[in-house]
Amino acid sequence: METNLSKMRSKRRVYDGCGRIETNGSLLPGLCDDVALKCLALACRSDYASLSCLNTRFNKLIKSGNLYGERKVLGIVEHWVYLVCDLRGWEAFDAMRKKWMKLPKIPCDECFNHADKESLAVGSELLVFGREFYDFAIWKYSLVRGNWIKCQGMNLPRCLFGSSSFGSIAIVAGGSDKSGNVLKSAELYDSSLGRWEMLPNMHSPRRLCSGFFMDGKFYVIGGMTSPTDSLTCGEEFDLKTREWRKIEGMYPNVNRAAQAPPLVAVVDNQLYAVEYLTNMVKKYDKEKNTWDVLGRLPVRADLSNGWGLAFKACGEQLLVVGGQRGPEGEAVVLNSWHPKSGVKDGTLDWKVIGVKEHVGVFVYNCAVMGC
Repeated sequence: METNLSKMRSKRRVYDGCGRIETNGSLLPGLCDDVALKCLALACRSDYASLSCLNTRFNKLIKSGNLYGERKVLGIVEHWVYLVCDLRGWEAFDAMRKKWMKLPKIPCDECFNHADKESLAVGSELLVFGREFYDFAIWKYSLVRGNWIKCQGMNLPRCLFGSSSFGSIAIVAGGSDKSGNVLKSAELYDSSLGRWEMLPNMHSPRRLCSGFFMDGKFYVIGGMTSPTDSLTCGEEFDLKTREWRKIEGMYPNVNRAAQAPPLVAVVDNQLYAVEYLTNMVKKYDKEKNTWDVLGRLPVRADLSNGWGLAFKACGEQLLVVGGQRGPEGEAVVLNSWHPKSGVKDGTLDWKVIGVKEHVGVFVYNCAVMGC
């Protein structure tokens, strides 16, 4: 970051011999670049495309990624929702400005385009996992560069795994290999290096499971060891000791082969989940290892066994993304609930924060990126 910025600072101020100092290519006239960078870091991410068109220096600044580094230092975070509801491709939703944006189309083959996919936001990258004609593949969208490139593959390529991200790292665990074998291996992805690293194996192999970070540790819950055997235990991975701990009865809802992986989200280190059959949101009690019912979802999850619905953390709010049919046709609706607002008479105060019309009612993939 320092190297790129120092290049942009060169020859930025010139003394004209008359007691005045004139700017020569400074980011913001009258301000040193250190201060200007802090000011520009306050701009909304959705304005970066416009800023890059102002002049060559702004274009280089946006492409360097220095603004994202400065935002991280200042603790500035915007949460965008990335989703795909049809084959036309990925779209991004700026939750603060209520603005939709189209992403470039993934330059993949038709097999990957039509195959089932999984997604994960880590750092300033969006990873999309799927299968091309000959093998599994991972494409990643770089927020800094604004394009898709092929990502280095996992050491043990897989699908139907549990995953989650924490800052610039992500962990995937379990899943199935291309031969259908259920895995108990896990891998860590470092977005700053673009590399995968093998982690110690879990206690039990599992597929169709879900992962999340809570209190600085990675967890996996749910899943199946075979088409007929479900797991109710969870597993906790400590990044410091690099050891797994088995937690019996952490997810008592039994998975079925036709059901989606557990819909879970963590807000303020508190775990929440959706119970498909009842359309209820539950809260996990860490001390008692039990679940408490909070209230009903704003959409129905039981009609499709949890598929086609996204349940995510979006900053300090829980986000539910699902389809609905109305007088004007089909649409995908984004609903949010702030856990700090509490539960009133068994009801959660869901608020609509966005609507995408004419895209069907099925959410194929969804990820939330905060940076």
